[in-house]
Amino acid sequence: MRPSGRDRVLVIMAKAPRPGAVKTRLASSLSPAAAVVFYCCLLEDTLTLARSLGNVEVAIMCPEADTSELAQLANNEASVVAQKGEGLAAGLTSVFAHFAEGEERRVIAFNSDSPHLPPSVLEDAFETLGAHDIVIGPTHDGGYYLVGAKASHPALFANDGMGTSSALERLLSRARARELSLGFADRFYDIDTAEDLSRLAGELRLDPARAPRTAAWLKEWGDAVAKLRTGTGDL
Repeated sequence: MRPSGRDRVLVIMAKAPRPGAVKTRLASSLSPAAAVVFYCCLLEDTLTLARSLGNVEVAIMCPEADTSELAQLANNEASVVAQKGEGLAAGLTSVFAHFAEGEERRVIAFNSDSPHLPPSVLEDAFETLGAHDIVIGPTHDGGYYLVGAKASHPALFANDGMGTSSALERLLSRARARELSLGFADRFYDIDTAEDLSRLAGELRLDPARAPRTAAWLKEWGDAVAKLRTGTGDL
């Protein structure tokens, strides 16, 4: 049963943490096993971030085969919903079909690797969505880390996905073709490349409380890398 009195829903787009399935674009920096542990830290801190907002229902949308593992990881502190269909486009379509269809609710879907987002970004996105049909959080690489709506728009995400170089432009084009009003959250960055990893590690060294699990793991990983480079340790 959905919590009563809540018209705001945060849905985290996630996958089960399995080698070769998560953070694959970081293969040059992280082994498959390390990528899994890193992803778990990101997801757990992202869940904490989502739950830090007041009067918000928190959920996870994922492939059907991943629901059991993610329910365990969420520790019953977020509902886990199986998407209909394969791929991220199907996942996003499922988010709004499940949570926004026929109800007056502001629903925002965002990346599972987003613990570095300030809570104010999510709060502002909800406020923006109150005055627009769609809210979008662009990334620096031409994708988007966040999208929100108050209704289901089934064709909006066809063949689309967060994190690709033309995803944002395709989404904007489809939204404008449907005459949907658009609002925007702050531009931010995903954790997809070695540069992103270094940037996140640097930010969390200065402010580990933003994402404590991720900060602790990155510190250990960075120390191990430094030792390996100096010949005094191994990964």
